[in-house]
Parts: sequence; C-alpha cells; structure tokens
Amino acid sequence: MYRFLLTPRWWGINVFVLLAIPFCVFMGSWQLGRFEDRVQDHRDAGEQASAAKTQAPRPLARLLPVDKGTSGKQATTTGRYGKQLLVPDRELDDERGFYVLTMLRTDDGKALPVVRGWLAGDADTTKVPAAPAGEVTVTGALQASETPGSNGVPAAGGLPAGQTGAISSASLVNLVPYEMYDAWITLAEADPGMKAVPATAPSDTGLDLKAFQNLGYTGEWFVFAGFVVFMWFRLMRREAESAQDAELGLVEETPARISA
Repeated sequence: MYRFLLTPRWWGINVFVLLAIPFCVFMGSWQLGRFEDRVQDHRDAGEQASAAKTQAPRPLARLLPVDKGTSGKQATTTGRYGKQLLVPDRELDDERGFYVLTMLRTDDGKALPVVRGWLAGDADTTKVPAAPAGEVTVTGALQASETPGSNGVPAAGGLPAGQTGAISSASLVNLVPYEMYDAWITLAEADPGMKAVPATAPSDTGLDLKAFQNLGYTGEWFVFAGFVVFMWFRLMRREAESAQDAELGLVEETPARISA
C-alpha cells in the first residue's frame, strides 16, 4: 500500500521534507541564540552599570569613543559652563519633568553636554538654578548620543527656543556655537535644587522589540518544521487511502497526484 513512497515524485517530496525540517530547526535555534545573547547583554549591562557606580572616575579622553564597554563608566573632566538648554518630557520616578543640559567647554575647545539634574513639571528656565561660574570639574556617568524615538527619547520636533528633544551631537550642532563631543554625561550628584539623572543602559543591549522579535521568529521556524511534518503525513495518508480504495475496487486506479 505504501509502495508509492518509492516513486520518483515521492522521492522528491521526501528529500524536500528531509532538508526542510533540519533547516527550520537550525533557523529556529539560531534565532533563539540571538534572543539569549540579548538577554545576556541585558544582564551584562545591568552588572556594568552597578559596577560603574563604585569604580573610580577616569579622564573623559580615555573613555572615548563611547561604546558598550564604556557607556555608564564614571568620567571626569574640567572646563567652564556655557550655553544651557532644557530637555522636556523626561520622566524620573514616574513623574514628568525635564533635564537641565549645560554645555561644558573643555580645554581642548570642544563642548561636552552635561545633564546637571532633573526638575519636575514643564520646562521653564525660571525654575533652573544657575550653573556654577568659573572653572569646574565634573564627574558623572558617560552616555552615548541619544536617538530620537528610542529608549524613551521623544521624537517630536518643533520645540521652543532653548530646548532640545534629544541629547546628541546631531541634535545640538545647530543649537550651540561649539564643536561637540559625540557623548554626554549625567552628574553623579546633581547640582543643588535638582535630582540626579541615573545612567541608562547602552542601546541594543536590553530586552527591547528586537529581542522579542528574535523570540517570535524562533517560534515561527519551529512551527514551520511542524507544519512540514504535518503536511507530509497528510499527503501520505491521502495517497495511501486512495491506493487502498483502488485495490478494493472502490475507485478507478489513476496515477497518484498530490492533493492539498
């Protein structure tokens, strides 16, 4: 009854199934590995952020450019505060407020964006304490430039003068008259009257949409493998039943064909 499995047509079907199943399993396992890597990156980023709080600060120049290994590290540099901007619509402890972002002009002529602290409510320059005058040494967690629309960074534009939606050299280049570092720091201890802004994990190291996409793709590939097995079994049973009916004379025997 199952002699049809040895026909050339079924040899082709069987070879396809034998190749498709391990391919689907391989792709599912690969996507699962990607998800596990992102979970591990998330754990490593959390451990790095915790360890960075107790590490001695290092000169800013030694930590640049910012990458996954240096993001969150304590950096220190010296300079004089210059132009100041407000960063609206930032939450801290589930409360809406804004960052106070002040440019620190360093000895090499570049400006480093420094988040001096956070204040509750709408962005208002009258609420902001004045920046310290003269030369200052700042210490805080090094951060990579933000990307609008990710990690809670607003993507909306059209902000009033003196405000910026994202802390990045690309966003600030037209707002301040200095050459900018492609990085920023958030002070370990906020200036008086404000709350310190905690450092965030490096981008692409969290359990974000990409991580759960990998997990979803894992399920899809394993489902595909199961579907291939199911369809092979269904086709085989139909053809076996047709062959049995033909042997019993219930139907006229015709060349086997695949039916969905």
